[in-house]
Amino acid sequence: MLLRYLKPYRKESILAPLFKLLEALMDLIVPVAVAAIIDKGIAKGNKPVIFTNFAIMIILAAAGLAFSITAQWFAARASVGFSTGLRQDLYDHIMRLSLKEIDKHGRDTLITRMTSDVNTLQNGVNMALRLLLRSPFIVAGSMILSFLIDAKTAMIFAFVVPLLAVTIFLIMRYTIPLYRKVQSRLDVLLGRTRENLTGARVIRAFSREPAEVKEFDRENDDLTRLNEFTGRLSALMNPMTFAIINIGIIVLIKTGAVRINSGAIGQGSVVAMYNYMAQMVIELVKMAGLLVTLNRGWASGDRIAEILKTDPGMTYPDKADDSVKEESGSKDAVSFSNVSLKYSETGDDAIKNITFTVKPGQTVGIIGGTGSGKSSLVNLIPRFYDATEGSVSLFGHDVRDYDKDTLNDLVAVVPQKAVLFSGSIRDNLLMGRKASDEEIMNSVRIAQAENVIMSKPGGLDAKIEQNGRNLSGGQRQRLTIARALVKKSPVLIMDDSSSALDFATDAALRRAIREKLDMTVFIVSQRTSSIMNADVIVVLDDGKMAGLGTHEELLDSCDIYREIYESQYPSDITENIKAEGGVA
Repeated sequence: MLLRYLKPYRKESILAPLFKLLEALMDLIVPVAVAAIIDKGIAKGNKPVIFTNFAIMIILAAAGLAFSITAQWFAARASVGFSTGLRQDLYDHIMRLSLKEIDKHGRDTLITRMTSDVNTLQNGVNMALRLLLRSPFIVAGSMILSFLIDAKTAMIFAFVVPLLAVTIFLIMRYTIPLYRKVQSRLDVLLGRTRENLTGARVIRAFSREPAEVKEFDRENDDLTRLNEFTGRLSALMNPMTFAIINIGIIVLIKTGAVRINSGAIGQGSVVAMYNYMAQMVIELVKMAGLLVTLNRGWASGDRIAEILKTDPGMTYPDKADDSVKEESGSKDAVSFSNVSLKYSETGDDAIKNITFTVKPGQTVGIIGGTGSGKSSLVNLIPRFYDATEGSVSLFGHDVRDYDKDTLNDLVAVVPQKAVLFSGSIRDNLLMGRKASDEEIMNSVRIAQAENVIMSKPGGLDAKIEQNGRNLSGGQRQRLTIARALVKKSPVLIMDDSSSALDFATDAALRRAIREKLDMTVFIVSQRTSSIMNADVIVVLDDGKMAGLGTHEELLDSCDIYREIYESQYPSDITENIKAEGGVA
């Protein structure tokens, strides 16, 4: 599956091993020249033979160096291009995954697979292009040339090479699964690190540093022990191959000495075969390192392929019909029909059998206890998740009938957690669509964020650090609300997005949205003051709809709503809250 990323680099993938084979051929010729120097030059006192073969060895060394550098260039080009294409496709695929699939795999493991796993696979491809053919070629070539020199002495190679192959195979068989476990443990450690860094303030506030350090040390020690065990098992390859080869060399020298005494071969021939055996040692050591790298790359490749094979879970029409794109004031803005949502096949329903309709321009308040399904409900409108049962309609059409761009244009979302990106304020506000400074500032004023921009050097061009670290929680929330308003979508979802705002700012924000904008607004909140004067209020309890109506109707008919309201605002201050503008 992953080899297709080498297709644009077919030429490099062929030339890299080809030049490596030419380099190997140069190495295989050298012992022949050495044998000639000893048997035909030194033994017979023939200096021209000595000088000629010495010059040949210099030429072979220079050619081998040139071939090696060329092969390395092609291998590097192919492996880097391979990893670049793979990383890009992996990133694009992850961005197409629905939130359900992202939640299933976990953000930490996705980051590990895009970084560590891709880099490991890149190293494996580079090593494979350079050594995967070269080392077997040297081993096979050494064996063949040794038989051409003296078949009886070369029989030693016939025993040594298969024994080495069996040894390497057995070690590979046990190390490949272990490398997969190493990468999985790395995911766990990365998750722990990310969690600790993200929640550093909470950890310090509760003096949890020693406990978290202890937990990190435990997981780090687990990874270390697994790495050490895998490394020790892989390290067996070198001493075992050296032991086998050295035993072979001892037998070779003994057998060669006997053959020399009998006059069957010359001293140079034994030296040549010894050189071939030495070359085999070097190549098998390289092969051992290559196999370790390939094992790690194989494990990483499987993990990457697992993500690439993951079905995005959601499909969008390539292009919605014109009838779907048309909005009509006579159509319902949003309609839920017997909607249920289950995040996993084995889990419970997050929301169950929800049915209600929202007219264009209405303000809808959604309230309920923690975990009652408020965010799950509104997340179905922009298709962050798909309903498990029932349907969600937007302007008379099922949300699944809209193409992605059209659906995004129709719905603006202010998430529960304010997310800003590094760059300027202007860059963040223009994420939804292009707009003039006048349009931007109009949205900023409605979001009650004008003072945030005016207080920053550069105004709209002021720089925001990653995750908005240089802003307060309330400032981040107001800018994310302004970003949604700049889109000018007919439907606005505010998912508990004013929790960091004081009551006066929250009231001013909702008043400005109601008076200056003509849009359907969903307000998710745990404050009854935020949704008190909404046209429709949906009360959720354990994923079920416990009440539907206006504030006054729910106070009379819904015990859960009344309990929430009275727990927040005793009856003796209710009139004061209304007088201060605590209405939607």
